[in-house]
Amino acid sequence: MALIEYNFLPGIDKQDTTAGAENRWIDSDNVRFRYGLPEKVGGWSSLVSDSIVGVARKQHAFVDLEGNRYVAIGTDKFLLLYFEGQLFDVTPVKSTIGSVVMSAQDATKEVSLTFSSNHNLQSGDIILLDNVTVPSGIGLTDAAFEDKLFQVTRVTSSLIAIVTGTQTTTGAAGGGACSVIPYEPVGPAAQSYGYGFGIGQYGGTVQSPFTTTLNGALLADTNGTGGSGTVINVTSNSGFPTAGTIAVGNELITYTGKGTNTLTGITRGAFGTATFGTSNGQAHSSGATVTDASNFTGFGSAVAASKVTLEPGLWSLDNFGQVLIATIANGKTFTWNAGAAAPTTVRASVSTSGFSTSSNPTASRITLVSPTTRHLCHFGTETTIGDTTTQDDMFIRFSDQEDINDYTATAINTAGDFRLQDGTKIVGAIKAKETILVFTDNALYTMKFVGSPFTFSFEQVGTNCGLIGKNAVIEVDGAAFWLSANGFFMFDGTVKSLPCSVEDFVYDNFDTTKGQQVMAGINNLFTEVIWYYPSSSSNHNDKYVVFNYGETMRGGVWYTGTESRTSWIDAIVYPKPYATKYDASSNGTFPSIIGQDGLGQTKFFEHEVGTDQVNEDGSTTVVTSFIKSYDIDIEQRQRSAQGRSTGPKVSGEVFLAMRRFVPDFKTLTGNAKVSLGVKRYPQQSDTTTTLSPFTITSSTLKKDTRARGRFVNVKIENDSSGEEWRFGTLRLDVQGDGRR
Repeated sequence: MALIEYNFLPGIDKQDTTAGAENRWIDSDNVRFRYGLPEKVGGWSSLVSDSIVGVARKQHAFVDLEGNRYVAIGTDKFLLLYFEGQLFDVTPVKSTIGSVVMSAQDATKEVSLTFSSNHNLQSGDIILLDNVTVPSGIGLTDAAFEDKLFQVTRVTSSLIAIVTGTQTTTGAAGGGACSVIPYEPVGPAAQSYGYGFGIGQYGGTVQSPFTTTLNGALLADTNGTGGSGTVINVTSNSGFPTAGTIAVGNELITYTGKGTNTLTGITRGAFGTATFGTSNGQAHSSGATVTDASNFTGFGSAVAASKVTLEPGLWSLDNFGQVLIATIANGKTFTWNAGAAAPTTVRASVSTSGFSTSSNPTASRITLVSPTTRHLCHFGTETTIGDTTTQDDMFIRFSDQEDINDYTATAINTAGDFRLQDGTKIVGAIKAKETILVFTDNALYTMKFVGSPFTFSFEQVGTNCGLIGKNAVIEVDGAAFWLSANGFFMFDGTVKSLPCSVEDFVYDNFDTTKGQQVMAGINNLFTEVIWYYPSSSSNHNDKYVVFNYGETMRGGVWYTGTESRTSWIDAIVYPKPYATKYDASSNGTFPSIIGQDGLGQTKFFEHEVGTDQVNEDGSTTVVTSFIKSYDIDIEQRQRSAQGRSTGPKVSGEVFLAMRRFVPDFKTLTGNAKVSLGVKRYPQQSDTTTTLSPFTITSSTLKKDTRARGRFVNVKIENDSSGEEWRFGTLRLDVQGDGRR
């Protein structure tokens, strides 16, 4: 029997059915396309021996005047620098608070700090202790607290509580003292909920160091685990109050008691977070994250039907020469000067080594330095500098050229301001060739330097194309690609909707309420634009979608996967891309926070290195990958006695008889596995062919098989360390075998 060659088009097609996506691949993970052929992605390797505390949302690479390379990393808790293979904490701090009384609870891990006046600290804030004298009878030394970081766990107007790493001795008492250095707060680890309009500054936050996971699923009903009662089983309830509120996904649940790793007396769908506004709860899978939501900052009382979305802790990072400009979203702007003496020992602040942001706005959504003209631009900022109550989400303010502290417009400078109109808030801004692209939640504007007297011109170039999150846009050679709440777009002089062969799949699984967590990156080594996003079953990014703009002869191709990343920088300053991955279930090691669990950890990777994941301890984790084709069938035409075609082709009517297949790999290191799946009807599940899956090596010439069905698909995958592959064509020994 003759071999039939099947050539597949590049990219993944999830818009069609498995049988209708003719000559296409329909599913993949950790696979890219290059010159039309699918291949396993490259591996990645840890850059540091520590994992980072919390979740990293932004990276920025830059070079100082002496050629030293840095990466600034903004997390929900810290501002860090990566330099010469090490991490450094340069997080800005507030003024030191002295004369704080320190006391300890009897035989617990809790220590209380009492202030002489209102401390303005909140639960979840990070503090550094100094000048410590421990309370009498505590059983711990000054060194256990001195120059150590702690997280605030409990707050009153004059008192805060922290948790030590070691339990105090029986009979612990007061009489201790210390100074407290508060870190500038950034924001929550994930996009979260408030408790109704009017509770807190913008609704109140769900922030807590105490998290656990569900031990058993929650159904969408008014009961608890499995829908069988009013008890929720958790992995651990240590640290949770005896009664309070928890957040599970998008749902708030109150409880009245605790048992052994249980929460009892539960009420589902509190504060208007029930399913479809009913009294029912939401469905949650076993292992879902549970967060203590009992303590929150706010005022007033909740409106039961309201639900306020709060943005995660975000940073804007840019450089003004060798000076790092770092802005906390809706907060202050700080500088860090790489040219200072021993710069890695100096914190970012409003004034560092000849550079200052003391005259800058104190509440801005986004900042960046304009290309070529070097204006410091603030987006969604204050109309009156220094008055945070005047923050206008659509207002833009820019400094004088080359002076990041002068914002007063005069006849002899280029400072100024402007307010956009289309939209409710500025979501993002990005530098392109000789312009800045400014995105609202509905529109796109260009911001171009024109000189005096207007400095910048603003032109609306698109509407109904709003950006879903600050980091959901990337620039490539002057063009921008971004993700909106309802589709993919690009701008290359005009706004265009970007046709996507996996769009329904992405948006059917995308939790768009967490749009500020979306992260766009570019991998120029392979002409890829990548978006990492949170699925509906995750609080954090757990899926990705790629647009390969380099496959222009094929109109660009799309593919998807399940790898998680929260920040990304391309190979510009460094030879390979750098990315971060967050794990909410583990604890980071840098910077070290005493006595705290549940903050999660971020791993820092160099990509396109080797074939596997190399962890910070040197161990190796396999990078698995696969790609699967559409359902292939035998096509026949009705023919006359003379052999001429007399009717339409008949597709999927005749059974296939397969005897062998011939593998065709462009490259193959180690092994690959090839499976042939057969079925009688398109909506049936695959049946694996006899002898499948087949292990293929570089010396494999053919594989014999025995299978029969109307449809057949091929799946290529790897599951072991040291494996990489690039697939070519499929050749099957197949023929029609009747209709029965």
